[in-house]
Formats: sequence, C-alpha cells, structure tokens
Amino acid sequence: MNDRKARRQRRRSSNGFIDILNGLLTLLVIGLLVAGGIFLYGASQFYGDGPLSEETTFRVDSGAGLGTISGRLEEQGLISNRYVFQLGGRALERAGSIKAGDFRIPAGASMADILKELTEGNPIRYAVTIPEGWTSWEAVARLNDDANQLTGEISSLPAEGSILPGSYDYVPGDSRQSVLDKMQAAMTAELATIWAARTPDLPIETPEELLVLASIVEKETGVASERPQVAAVFVNRLREGMRLQSDPTIIYGITKGQSTLGRGLRRSEIEAQTPYNTYQIDGLPPTPIANPGVEALKAVANPDTHEYLYFVAKGATPSEGHVFAETYAEHQDNVARYREIAREAEQQSEAEAEAARQALEAEQAGEAPAQP
Repeated sequence: MNDRKARRQRRRSSNGFIDILNGLLTLLVIGLLVAGGIFLYGASQFYGDGPLSEETTFRVDSGAGLGTISGRLEEQGLISNRYVFQLGGRALERAGSIKAGDFRIPAGASMADILKELTEGNPIRYAVTIPEGWTSWEAVARLNDDANQLTGEISSLPAEGSILPGSYDYVPGDSRQSVLDKMQAAMTAELATIWAARTPDLPIETPEELLVLASIVEKETGVASERPQVAAVFVNRLREGMRLQSDPTIIYGITKGQSTLGRGLRRSEIEAQTPYNTYQIDGLPPTPIANPGVEALKAVANPDTHEYLYFVAKGATPSEGHVFAETYAEHQDNVARYREIAREAEQQSEAEAEAARQALEAEQAGEAPAQP
C-alpha cells in the first residue's frame, strides 16, 4: 500500500516538473517570436523607405552625438523613429563615425541610407575664394558677404599681404575670424617655405621685403608665365639702384586698396611725394600693395636670369602681357610702337561704333511708317 502511494507521488512530481518545463519552453518560444517580430519590425523600419518626400539638406553640428542627431532627424521628418535609428547606428558601430557638415538627403532615403551618408558621404563643400592680387579690404568684404553661413565679424582689417589667396573650406557656423586666421596662417607658412628656398644674393633682406615685391609683381602682370620675368626686372633695378617706377604702387597709395582708381594716373600723382610712389622713392614701398599668390612669391624668390630693366604693356590690361627691354632707348621704341597700336585699336573701335550707329539709324528709318 505504501509503495503504491509513493509511486503516485513520484508521478505527480514528475508531471509537475514537466509542466513547469513546458511552461518555460512556451515562454521562451513566445519571447523568441516577440523578439524576432521586434527585430523584423525594426529592420523594416531601418532599411525601408523613409518619409522624406523631397531632397533636403541636413546639418550635423560639430560634436553632436547619435542621440541628438536622431532626435533632429525625427523632428525634421527625415526618419519615423529616433530609437530605431539609434539602435541601428549602435548595432552597426557607426555612432562614433558621424561627420560634421551639411549633407544632401534624397527623397525616400531609409535610415540605413541616411546613416551611411552621414558616416561615409562627403559633406556639402562650403568655401570662400580669394583671388590672387586682391587687397585685404577686398578679402574681408568677401568674407562679410557670406552672411548666411559664417558668423561674427572681422574685428580689424588684416595687414596687407598677410592673406594667402586661394579657396578655404569651412563648416557652416564657423566664424569669419576663424576663416581669416586660416588664410593668414597659410601665408605665414608658405612665405617661410619660399623664403628658405630663395636664390642666393637677392637684393632682398627679409621675407617681408619679398612679400612686398611679390605684391607688386602680382599687380603688374596678369600673365602667369611673365611673373619670373617681371620679378627679374624689379630685382635688376634694385641691384642697379634704380627706382621701381611701378604704377600699381601709386594707385595703392591713393586708394589704400579699398577701391579701384577707374582712370589713368595724372601727372600730378606720378610727381607726388608719397611713401607708395615708387617713381619718387628709392627701394620698396613700406607695405605690400595686395595679397600675392604662391607663384608671385616664387617668382620673386627665384626670378629669371636676364638683363631687362624695362617693360611696357602690350595692351590696355595686364592680362595682355608685356614687352621687355634692356636699354632705355629700346624701351622708348617699344612704348612708341605700342602707343601707336593702341591708337589704331582705338580708332578702329570708334569706326566700328560709328558703323553700328549708322546701321541702326538706317534700320530705324526703314521701319518707320511713311508720313502723309
């Protein structure tokens, strides 16, 4: 009797254990199904088409984390669920790879597409370009014109010649002063490098003097290949103790680089005693007259080897090039020749303008209705 009772108790105990085990297995299966469902839902949200109806630009601020970025993406309607985006970013180990800048996000982009763009794509490039030969006043004016992307103001006008012309990238929200600092740091570094590689025995004693002369070369010619020739003329003149006699220096003395003269120089201006009038002073003016580019700096540091002491423009602008001469007599002949060419060009232009005027009058007369 006691044996049967013990066997029944063991069976009940065994059945209870099995029931518990079955219950646990059932919960496990349900948990796996729920987890799988959540995973599939998250994956469909992460890789499926997004809600964006048209291409837009999304900005990532410097130092922003995944949580902040996902919240802004949701607020701006680029994604449907910030938490799915965060989980996806962490699961793919991309949280620390997000770049700063502005990114173009196409219509319908999935969260995966957006994450890839923010971590692997190239931000929209924002840059400010300073052409060779611009003055510091012109450079600051260009920086100030970029009102929508840069912040702050330039507190003071930078020294003339302290800016290296070129294109400088920035991130929207950067200060104007920070971009200007990059330009000035670039000039400092480039000038030091070029000065170290200069031709020996130049009649130039300091990097600052090289910068001044390079600015004159930059303003004298718009033909890149001429820079070493023009630089050599001025170097030859300095060696001979001759005055530089550069028109752009006089113009800078008048305008201070803050406007264009808009006319030819007057005799009184050429004869005026000013620190920038290289017809009247010996040697170099006190400061650069513009911001020279790398090639102008290199031209002065390593000028051509020739005996030219004079040059005259072939046309009305520096971009038309120059003719060079070793003696003043040759130079006078060149001046006379190109003045004649200029007169002929002016006369031809006037004749063409008159012919056009007469043709217009004839056309108008032919179209006018007959008078009764």
